[in-house]
Amino acid sequence: MYYVTTVKDSVSVPPKYVGKEIVDSVTDILRSKYERTIDKGLGLILVVFNVRDISEGYILPEDPNIHYHVTFDVLSFSASVEEVFAGEVSELAEYGAFVRIGPMDALVHLSQITTDFVSFDRKAGVLVSKATKKMLKKGDVVYAKVSTVSFGNTPQSVKIALTMRPEGLGKLEWLTEAPEKEKAKAKKQKK
Repeated sequence: MYYVTTVKDSVSVPPKYVGKEIVDSVTDILRSKYERTIDKGLGLILVVFNVRDISEGYILPEDPNIHYHVTFDVLSFSASVEEVFAGEVSELAEYGAFVRIGPMDALVHLSQITTDFVSFDRKAGVLVSKATKKMLKKGDVVYAKVSTVSFGNTPQSVKIALTMRPEGLGKLEWLTEAPEKEKAKAKKQKK
């Protein structure tokens, strides 16, 4: 999910920023340092905002920069095992579906889409289950649970695996189909 965290750090402001508002200079530097980076504790840092508590600047010998201690907030995204997300299918492949959860894509392997055997129909561009004929295509909204997370050092190295096998997960229409089939079955039995 998304988290707002307060961070304290030191910033070195180069001479090219002299004459600009210090808040603007420090914010620019913090954004270039933190945004779109991975922090093992915070996850993917999306935005730096609310820069405040900027200390008096100090200079170090033989260093042209002005140094400040500063407090600011970051908005970050992180996924935890067992967390459930609603996401949109962004891409299909022979081995599964990529689902957009927040600012990242996560993989639902073929074996984790349903309890049924699923195959990729390249011609139609869909994933289809063998027995139930459930179909998954690009743009479908699904509910999926995080099964594993691996945060690397860059946003591109983050790996998130999802599952839709447990009851209550999957494509929304799959979730509403089951009760309707149950009602139809009960109605037939009454006759």
